[in-house]
Amino acid sequence: MDPTTSGRFRVHDRRRRPDIEDESDGADSAASPDDVEEFVLVELADGPVDPTAPDAEDRFDPLYATAEGYEGELADAVDALQPGFVVEATLVWTDGSARFREVNVVRETRFRFADGVEGMFEAAVDTWRQIRAEGEPVGSITTRSNDGDPNGALYLFADAPGSDTFEEVRTGRLPIEPLVARVNESRDDDDPREVFVLRPAEHEFVAVYVVFDPDGVLAQTVRDTYDLGPGLAAGLDASYPGGDGGDSVVSDSSNDSGDDDLDEGDDFDALDRL
Repeated sequence: MDPTTSGRFRVHDRRRRPDIEDESDGADSAASPDDVEEFVLVELADGPVDPTAPDAEDRFDPLYATAEGYEGELADAVDALQPGFVVEATLVWTDGSARFREVNVVRETRFRFADGVEGMFEAAVDTWRQIRAEGEPVGSITTRSNDGDPNGALYLFADAPGSDTFEEVRTGRLPIEPLVARVNESRDDDDPREVFVLRPAEHEFVAVYVVFDPDGVLAQTVRDTYDLGPGLAAGLDASYPGGDGGDSVVSDSSNDSGDDDLDEGDDFDALDRL
């Protein structure tokens, strides 16, 4: 009988798994054929992870599950997975490769990635200049609406020449999970978030922006600005007769005001890069 792993996982991305070069003999040892796509998964811990623990880095190591070749309801469930979703799943391992045996979505947080973006928002650029002036490779702030309400946690990581921080985040090698966990802890809930991973074309940093309300004006504005999905325009169109569904994308229960922007607020707890 093939071994199985059951637990709660974060879906990071769906992609072809890159070949891994075996430096010992120079041969390529791909875990799957080039034409087969896999999900990048990170297993979630049952409780908080101490970043100073010896195995802290290993707790967020990515694993890969085949995304194709399923049938029936399981095929529909796998096809519906999106980056950022938290799932409860059972994986079965065959010859070192994992496949879903069962999968259920338990939280629809979304990860959205954009590389080479133009017009990076001012709060990120100003914060990055301050971080670099202090000689630090990473830093963070809380952003607030014009009403002063916290609406997002913005983390900035150096992306120096010769490195690829954006790809490390996207593939789970640099974990997003501790950032989301800190937001959940600070807000005393584990509601869905909207997480934007942005690499500006004109600056050497990568922004990981954890927006608290995925249905709020801030999340919609960022999606609109960087063409990352339905945003304010879609909500306005839908609110008029003849719009799609007749309901605005903006939730009636949203705490964000229509005047939300990306103003810099008080410092958020800095993240130690695991």
